[in-house]
Amino acid sequence: MSGILIVCPSNSDTILAANLARSPLFADGAVLHIERGAGSGASACNRALDAATQDIVVIAHQDVFLPKGWDALFKRRLANLTAQDPNWALAGAYGVAADQRQFGPVWSSSLGQIIGLVPLQPQPVISFDEMLLVVRRSSGLRFDESQPGWHLYGTDIACTARSLGLGAYAVGLPCVHNDRFHAALGVDFTESYRWMQAKWPQFLPIQTPVTKISRSGLHLLRERWNMHKSRHLRAVDAVDTGVSAPELAARCGWADLSASAAFA
Repeated sequence: MSGILIVCPSNSDTILAANLARSPLFADGAVLHIERGAGSGASACNRALDAATQDIVVIAHQDVFLPKGWDALFKRRLANLTAQDPNWALAGAYGVAADQRQFGPVWSSSLGQIIGLVPLQPQPVISFDEMLLVVRRSSGLRFDESQPGWHLYGTDIACTARSLGLGAYAVGLPCVHNDRFHAALGVDFTESYRWMQAKWPQFLPIQTPVTKISRSGLHLLRERWNMHKSRHLRAVDAVDTGVSAPELAARCGWADLSASAAFA
């Protein structure tokens, strides 16, 4: 992974050891940089950018697992992206296009399924799930540390790229998000949602992986109601995060991406 740094904001050594740090590429010599104690997602990401000397920085959640062969696939995806858009700035494992199509594919334990369409080529997106973001430092992009909490900073930086005419793409990076079940959206999500409404009125509405950011905010109320109605069914579908990440990858057919013709 020469020229690439993988960074993880972490608050749990246990979750980190069971998931991201267990990814085979680290046993093969890739370096994992840990950021601890950051006050927000934006500040954690900027710390990561400041710590890097490499141009390509992968910022991954501690509950993400990168299957065997992911590093070789990642290099191919970046080569394809650079051929399509030499000035790309952002990429991610899960993103939402302007037409609301959602691109992955990723496994989500909280949903108990693989989510996202498989892009046959890099797909421009207007928002990202923060589970795995790729930032090109030479683009000059920074995260906005006035943004509160740990939600929607993937959408905010996608909007920043959009405002500067820089490309943001979902590129097809299959991985496991061994995330815990969420019964409802917390007040911290609402705080970040309101902040996004105020910052980016020219881009509203913005479809995110969770809900639509709209001028009225009615979509947030609707999402809360839908989550309330479906919480029991969703709890049944969710997979316990105690299931090992390599087993989850194998269930998805991602035990070894280098051996899969689908990801050649």
